[in-house]
Formats: sequence, structure tokens, C-alpha cells
Amino acid sequence: MKPRILIIEDDYAIIRGLKDSFSHQGYEVTTAMDGETAIDTAKQQPFDLILLDIMLPKRNGFEVCESIRAAAIDTPIIMLTAKGEEADIVRGLNIGADDYITKPFSVKQLHAKCAAFLRRYKQAEAPVLTFSHFTLNAETRDLTNTLTQKNTALTPKEYALLHLLLRREGQTFTREAILQAVWGDGILTTFRSVDRCVNTLRKKIEKDTKKPQFLHSIRDVGYRFTQ
Repeated sequence: MKPRILIIEDDYAIIRGLKDSFSHQGYEVTTAMDGETAIDTAKQQPFDLILLDIMLPKRNGFEVCESIRAAAIDTPIIMLTAKGEEADIVRGLNIGADDYITKPFSVKQLHAKCAAFLRRYKQAEAPVLTFSHFTLNAETRDLTNTLTQKNTALTPKEYALLHLLLRREGQTFTREAILQAVWGDGILTTFRSVDRCVNTLRKKIEKDTKKPQFLHSIRDVGYRFTQ
């Protein structure tokens, strides 16, 4: 079955180009050129992925994203943002977008990002997650080095952070989103707690903490796990 993608963009030239390129890649493409149509379409049909521009007539991309998430639709959303607009990126991620790509973008880069999201979201939740020579067991909460067969002790917060980022490999998380997911609502803490947890976790999984291979800082936004 072809993956179904909803492209929401008000520039006719861009949406026509994206529709042609994704169709050529084997996607079933639906398009919307304003926010109200986008919301109605997302609620009426199931999609595997949504590309969402911010600047839209009638309802902007933030409103569209919030409405989709309010309808309990968990389809991955990749927002198309203007280059250098960190505030838009952070806001989008905080209201439910899964990732972003900045304009102007490479179509090949966009295809690769979309394909990666589809692979991840099609996979069932595995009890054991792997990266490099490590395995993370979600049932026992053990982080094991498969080369030495030794376990690395993780604090509860380190485990929760690694499990969150590893399950959503390639997805960018803001510090605010990490605080909510790992520390929970009602906990009096700050973004510095996230940074400290990232730093201690890096010491346990990275060869060089100054040049991390896995746990990457995304400037002015947050963190992302990649292999």
C-alpha cells in the first residue's frame, strides 16, 4: 500500500513541485492550500505523514497543528519553516509537531526525512532498543554494552530521557517537551535540569562528549538522537 501524505502549503508552485516529486517516490498525495481545508482533510482521512507550512490563509500552521493534535490524531507532522526562525521552530515542536525543515530545502533531504519518519512510526514498540554497541531493555531498564556484556547504571531520569529520544530517533525535542515527558507536570524544575541530564548521559554512551555521536544539541531548540 502506498504511504499517504498530506501536503499543506499555500504557494502553488511549491505544492505542485512537492506533489509531483512525492508521487514519483510512490506516495499517495493529498494537498490543501489553506488552514481550514487542511484541518477538515486531516480529520476526514487517515494519513501516514503531514507536511505543514506555517504561513497559511484562514488558519495558520500553528492553529492547524493544534487542531490536529486536539482531535487525537497522532500522524507525524513535519513543519516547513523559514530559515532562522528559531521561535517558530520551538513553538511548533511544543504544540505537537514532530520535526521541522527550513526553507529553502533540498527535495532529496525532505524525501529522506519523510522516509525515516515513516520507517520509525510503522515499527511496533520494541521491548529492546539498540544503537551502536548498546541495547536498552525497556522491561528491565538495563543499558548493556554488547561488546563487554556489562550493564551501565542509569538514573531514572537518564533512562527516561534515553528511552524517549531513542524511540523517536531523528526527532527534535525542545527542552520544554523533554521536561514534560521526563519530569512530568507539576514538577518545579528548569531547562538546566535537562542539560545536566543530557551531559551525564553523554558521559555514559559517548566516546567524546565534546563531539557526540548520538545525543546532539540543536542550537536554540533542544536535543535530537541520531546514529
